[in-house]
Amino acid sequence: MYSFDAKKTTQDIIVWINDFFEKNGKGCNAVVGISGGKDSSVVAGLCAAALGKERVIGVLMPNGNQSDIDMSIKLVEHLGIRYTIVNIAAAYQGLIGAIKDAHCGNGYEIDQLSKQAVVNLPPRLRMASLYAVSQCNNGRVANTCNLSEDWVGYSTRYGDSAGDFSPISRLTVHEVKQIGRELGLPSELVDKVPSDGLCGMTDEDNLGFTYATLDRYIRTGVCVDAEIKALIDSKHEANMFKMELMPCFQYEAGTLHRETSE
Repeated sequence: MYSFDAKKTTQDIIVWINDFFEKNGKGCNAVVGISGGKDSSVVAGLCAAALGKERVIGVLMPNGNQSDIDMSIKLVEHLGIRYTIVNIAAAYQGLIGAIKDAHCGNGYEIDQLSKQAVVNLPPRLRMASLYAVSQCNNGRVANTCNLSEDWVGYSTRYGDSAGDFSPISRLTVHEVKQIGRELGLPSELVDKVPSDGLCGMTDEDNLGFTYATLDRYIRTGVCVDAEIKALIDSKHEANMFKMELMPCFQYEAGTLHRETSE
């Protein structure tokens, strides 16, 4: 039977973060995008535990007005880490307008931005912001994705799925919550119901199944509802490209043979 040791895993991750920074940025700061949800809260908490609060920088990135930004403030104040607020609204609106007004040629036209383009733009702008802050502060950007969301493609490629190091991307939602409790984070952050922040729906509403069902399936292979199992499998297969390295043409330089005439 599968069991999860939150205490040991928490300590293992803390050691792993220290090892990463020793090898890939000795003395550097961890830069974490803070959304006010469990994932960014847990990652920030792990980084603070590993490196010390003085080496963690939280970046809050609302797109205009964010109704729950107080949760992000609560997290950075709880951990005592430095933070900055970068509002991406002007960049978002500016880029949307620039694409709509783009000059196209040779018969190509942009009729309208697709829903997915609009939905995925903010996370990609946030990642650009994180790297800008990181490069101004001798930083390394933390990825805050978890395994459950990655498993079914519930992340934005080159947006929230990017980063320099990833402490929780092999942990399910249930396991991440246990890590948060082990770190002593406020329960309202650890148990906050995740939503997309766009249409008022929860992540589980959008996915069509609960994280409890998904996590159990990931760890045990058991899903009693055949339709939900098929839906999970379909999402996983369709989004595998997000979990893999970019496909590359493998060029192998061989010996150059020249024909010679006699």
